[in-house]
Formats: sequence, structure tokens, C-alpha cells
Amino acid sequence: MPYISLHLNMLGSTPMKNVRKIFYIFFYFIVFILSSCAENHPAKNEVIIHELADAEMLNPVNYTDANAGYIMNHIFQKLIDADFRNPSEFVPVLAESRPMIEKTPEGKMRLTFKIRKEAKWDNGSDVTAKDVDFTLKTNKNLLVNNPNQKSYFDFIVDFKYFDDDPKKFSVIADTIYFMAEATFTDVAILPEYVYDPKGLMKKFSIKQLSSKSDSLKTDPQIKEFADDFNSGKRMRDPNFIGGSGAYKFSEWKTNDYITLTKKEDWLGRALNKENCFFEATPSKLTFKIISDQASALVSLKAGNLDVMNGIKSNDFNDLPRSEKFTKNFNAYTPMEYSYVYIGLNTKSPVLSDKLTRQAISYITDADNIIKTIKYGQAEPIIGPIHPSKKKTYNSDIQRYTFDPGKAKELLAKAGWKNTNGDETLDKMIDGKRTEFIVDFLFNAGNDERKSIALLIQDEAKKIGIKMNVQSIDWSVYLQKCRNHQFDMMIGKWIGGPGPDDLKQTFHSSSATGEGSNYCSFSNPQADALMDSIRYEIDEVKRNKMYDQVQEILHDEAPMIFLYSPAERIAISKKFDNAYPSVTRPGYWVEGFQIKTASPQ
Repeated sequence: MPYISLHLNMLGSTPMKNVRKIFYIFFYFIVFILSSCAENHPAKNEVIIHELADAEMLNPVNYTDANAGYIMNHIFQKLIDADFRNPSEFVPVLAESRPMIEKTPEGKMRLTFKIRKEAKWDNGSDVTAKDVDFTLKTNKNLLVNNPNQKSYFDFIVDFKYFDDDPKKFSVIADTIYFMAEATFTDVAILPEYVYDPKGLMKKFSIKQLSSKSDSLKTDPQIKEFADDFNSGKRMRDPNFIGGSGAYKFSEWKTNDYITLTKKEDWLGRALNKENCFFEATPSKLTFKIISDQASALVSLKAGNLDVMNGIKSNDFNDLPRSEKFTKNFNAYTPMEYSYVYIGLNTKSPVLSDKLTRQAISYITDADNIIKTIKYGQAEPIIGPIHPSKKKTYNSDIQRYTFDPGKAKELLAKAGWKNTNGDETLDKMIDGKRTEFIVDFLFNAGNDERKSIALLIQDEAKKIGIKMNVQSIDWSVYLQKCRNHQFDMMIGKWIGGPGPDDLKQTFHSSSATGEGSNYCSFSNPQADALMDSIRYEIDEVKRNKMYDQVQEILHDEAPMIFLYSPAERIAISKKFDNAYPSVTRPGYWVEGFQIKTASPQ
């Protein structure tokens, strides 16, 4: 501070009273100058988004958790996607238009795409048909660890290039598939030069990989590629993760934050008026992990978070009472294409009988859960199809209503009795007397799921069922669900506005390994119907099959379908263009633009 010291020293023999006066005048002058500079300096257009749990990985093929998917939406792009403003419409992203769809003379389906001329990778090279071919081959590689996704690519059996245009290609489906185009809204296109620098997958074709030949599993190049692709560096290392999206992955501090930084020179700059996927405005996106929702809400109100979704219903109900919140945040409740359920492991010895599973359904008071835990911010459901989809939702099915008396009847019919005078029912299973005791899992930090579990635990105890409610760390919880290491669990399935493909969650083929059929449900009739739905283009016939599948799921009760929730979102008022959407996570953060004057 030599400048100030010099002038104070120049005061010489000036009386102390005048010294103080001059000092204070000078001090306030400096404060005024600094504050004026701050007011004229534009606020950084950075967004801090709350995440309840850390991402599992940032590998767009192998990931299974929704959090990771939301983050990777900003790193990678798809050929087409569902518009956040109008989710029922597909818009072109890397492709210059939606595909041309044709039926071939052989009864197959051909989808022809052309990639935008502006589409380029970070090294300046063009995104071409070779990158799409490579992406599809990666998804179909038998040793790549993506069991949850593989069934979605079964219909793709061949890939055709166009000699006169490296950006044009056709994908051949083995039959007419009603979700063929929609499938590509979930396929993040990978840069071949980043993910296969040795060219290990070049010699293989889609046609070869579709054969699922056992020889492919032992091919050294298939194995070398899969080992590299499944490795930790492809999950967490910024040097080995990248796509054509507006943002590059820059930093990950485990259980603290993940940071994405906007690219300096990105293709979207020339297309920012086309659709929301080219609206990238914020210079940085930080995904802040706070596993305790109460702490996250405190951080939100303090201005340390800009966006928070999945706010607990009771907290969301109280937010309008906070003057600080209403001054600085907007609250939104868009409809959510998802459902919350209780998963019942059908391979668990005590839950293998459908009458037992039905009995637990009757002691689950979904109406009370919606009223007391969700504060009415949800809609009851009968199955995995959203109630808004009137043509495919089977409204004729009667929900399991709260009826402990009916539950007792079904348990008795299933052979459960209290033969030893303790507090739990028992019965002979595989020649051994077994007490009715189950482990009921939920992910740590989710108080709503905890409340649901405790409510059901209390009702179960009244009729002789002991439930050990266990709070499990998110990563461990996911692993146990994938490995079917539970009796009961609380989960949430996130869908979309398009047609529902139920194979991933309810087909017996998805119950093996780490598929998404966590409840190990297996029913030959349901399998046949789900397979037929995928290839039936007659909507009336397809809807009848949807009805039948829902009837089977209701009767077999591998899940207790609780409700479809409304999203609960808070977004800072300092942003413009921050609109809510029914598409998860409920907003498109890349479009957020800082206002010239934000609330104080």
C-alpha cells in the first residue's frame, strides 16, 4: 500500500482530528470505486447444479445411473434427441435431419442419416459415418460391460456406407421395429480416434458382432479393446473422455464435485438458433455433490447452489414461506416421466411365491404415502407405463389398496404361519423352517425413501413380517441391486415421452448378469409379449399387448408400483432462459443465460 502510506506521511503536523477525517474520506472513496467496478463487471455465467450422489462413471456406454447420464449430455451428442421444450418431437443434433426410414424388399427396416457438415471433433476432424459405425460396434461388443444397454441394439444387424459421402450412412434393422428411430436418442456418438486409437475394432462389422458368435468372445482384439474401454481411465480420466458436446470434462473430486468447461471453438456457435442442443452459454458447469438433502437446501438458500431438483416434498412445500428463497429462486413442478416402486426379488426364498408378494402389496398404503410423504405431489399408478399415455396405460387394472386383512389371507394361503410363538411368521422352504425376515434396502441420504420403508416396515410387523430396513451408500446400493443381492429395495425408473420398451426391466433375458431386471422376474408369456411389442407396427395390436403385460405384472407383483411423481425444482432467478421441462432432469442448463441485473 505505498500510495496510501505516502499521502498519510505527507500530512506531517496536521492535527489528528483532521487526519482521521481525511482518512475516512479517502477510505469511502476507495470503497465507492471498488463497488462501482464490481457493479460494472458482468457476473460470471457459471452454473452450480446440485447432485444428491456422485456419478458412477462418465462412460456413455457402460454407465447405469441417471446422474452420470445428465452430466454426459453436455460432453457427448446424439444424432437426434427429444427437444427439451417439446419432448414429443425429435430434433436433429449431429444429424442434419431426422432419418429417412424405409422398408426393404426383404422385410427389414433401413434408417438413413446424414451428419451435419458443421459436426467436428475436438481435434478438428469431421464427425463421419465411421464414428457412428464404431459407436454401434462398441455397444454390441460382447465383452464391453454394458449389459443394461445391449438388448436395445439387438435389432441393428448391418451398417452401410456411401462411397460418395463419408457423412452419410444407413443402419439396417433385422425387422420392423417400432422404436428404431427413438433408440438413437439414447446413443452418444463416440470419436473413434479417442476411444480406439489402435483401430482394434476396425476389422469387425456390425453383421459379425450381431451373430454373437462365441469365437468373438475369445478374439484377442475384441478383448484388448474391451479391457481398455471398460478400464478406469475411460470412466474418470479427463484425458481419455471426450465427445462433440459443448463442454469438456475438466475435473472430478470424488463425492465433492464434477466440473465441465465450455470449449473455446465448438460447432454449436453457428447453430445456436436451431434447437436447445446448440444453446451452450455458461462458461462452466459444476455438479456439486451434497448427499444430505437438508444440507443441500441450506446451501441453496445461501446462494451456493444455482439449481436443485428432487427437493423433498415437505421442504418444497415450505419454500414459499422463505422470503430469501422467493426473492432469489423460482420453483417449478413439471410432470415427470418416471415411477417409484418397491422391488421384490422373486429369487429370494421368502418372496418367490406370488401370493406372498401380493400380500406385501396389500400392506403398502400408496395413497397414504402420496398424502403424507409426497404432500400430494404424485399420482398413483398400476404399472410401469405413465398414466398420461392413455393409449397404452391399462386403466382397467384395479390397484392394490391398503388391506391388511387381505394380506393375512394371502399369507395363510401361501403357507405362512407362526408355529413357534415368536413375533414372525414362518414356513418350510426347501425342507427348512424359515422365518419371514427380509432385508429392505434404500440409498443413503434419501429421506423420502427412508420414510416409505419405515412406514411399510411398521405395517409388516403387525402381520408377522420382520423387515430390516437398511440405508446403503449409493454405489454399494447400485451394486447390490445389479447383483440381485436384496430381498426388497426402493427404486425409481426414469422413462420418456416415447413408446415404452419393457424388455430391459422385465424380460427374463435382462435378469442375468447385471441387467436392469433387478427383481429377477421371469414369465414366458410376458417375455413373448414384450418381444412382440418391439416389432409390431400396428398400434392397436401393440396396445392390446401392452395391456396384457401390465395384467401379468400386476398379478405376479415383482414390483409394487407406488406413484409417478411431479418434479420439484428450484432455479436461481439470476438466469434467463431457465425453463422447466418434463424431460429429466427437468431443465436444460446449457441454455441458462446470466441476467444483466440479478437479485441481491
